[in-house]
Amino acid sequence: MITLERVDAARMEREARDLGIELPIEQTGVWAAYQAGISGRTPWGCYLIRRDGVLLAVISLIDYETHGYHYLRSLHGPTWQEKPTESEEREVVAALKADVRGRDPKIAFLRIDLWYEAGTFPVLSTVPYDQTVVIDVTGGDDEILARMKRRGRRDVRKALRECPALCADETRQAMADFTDYYDVMVETGKRDGFTPAPISDYTDMIAALGEEHCRVFAARIDGRVVAWSIITVNGTHAVRYYAGMRSEVMRLHVTDHLLYAECCALGEQGITEYDLMGIGSDFAPSLKGLNEFKTKFTENVTPVAPGRDVPVKSLFYRTLRLLQSLRHRLR
Repeated sequence: MITLERVDAARMEREARDLGIELPIEQTGVWAAYQAGISGRTPWGCYLIRRDGVLLAVISLIDYETHGYHYLRSLHGPTWQEKPTESEEREVVAALKADVRGRDPKIAFLRIDLWYEAGTFPVLSTVPYDQTVVIDVTGGDDEILARMKRRGRRDVRKALRECPALCADETRQAMADFTDYYDVMVETGKRDGFTPAPISDYTDMIAALGEEHCRVFAARIDGRVVAWSIITVNGTHAVRYYAGMRSEVMRLHVTDHLLYAECCALGEQGITEYDLMGIGSDFAPSLKGLNEFKTKFTENVTPVAPGRDVPVKSLFYRTLRLLQSLRHRLR
């Protein structure tokens, strides 16, 4: 029998640690505190998920308020001790849905990361992914390079020979003044067809997570920032959350140089895995443009559970899907 115990983040983290579960940063108290500073988001609570008294998984949920309704989001949650069976995951989803409905009548749906589709729906918004690239950054600089695909090694070596950029951890400089880094993101957005978030979104993230959980690496040519990335860190796992590059340096392999420098520096700091956060697949075809760059840094692609919607207010959720369908037709 599946049972849920609602707990605070500290208790959830302690239980996960005792069981040997390394939590993604989005499933921690520090992330919940960061989310609390964002308008429309409120930490909702955490659950310990057990079967017959044995802990199977944990989950942290954030209340998102948007367009006049509320839903609960859990990035990379539930976090399981081991991958569940379809029936096991279905039982946990049913238990979560029932408990949330009983506790909080304003919640319209859950958006959680699930291995199986039964009883759930594709997300109404955002672009989830079911594959990512995770680089093994153990063993030192040469070992990191040796584990890359042939074209990855070729491009990194070319960058080390020819790219004039100097790459370094610039977390403290970015905390003091993010303007130069943001200018690069604005240019990246114009080139790649997206509108960057306001500068405050990046500075607030860095400040809230702090140096222990957030790093900024940058590449400079003649003292000018030409590429950078924001990396989250929790335990021995790091994730490349955001990155930007100036158009004028695209042919200089600056990003290859910077990413390799990040791998080496993170490995020296005791990180074992560096996640490049999502690539395209048949599940997420719009992300396939990322594959050529990201997949050259490792021989392996890592499957992950993508976000799915679990209706709590079924009729209301059906209405949301109908409205979305009408908007798409009008476009």
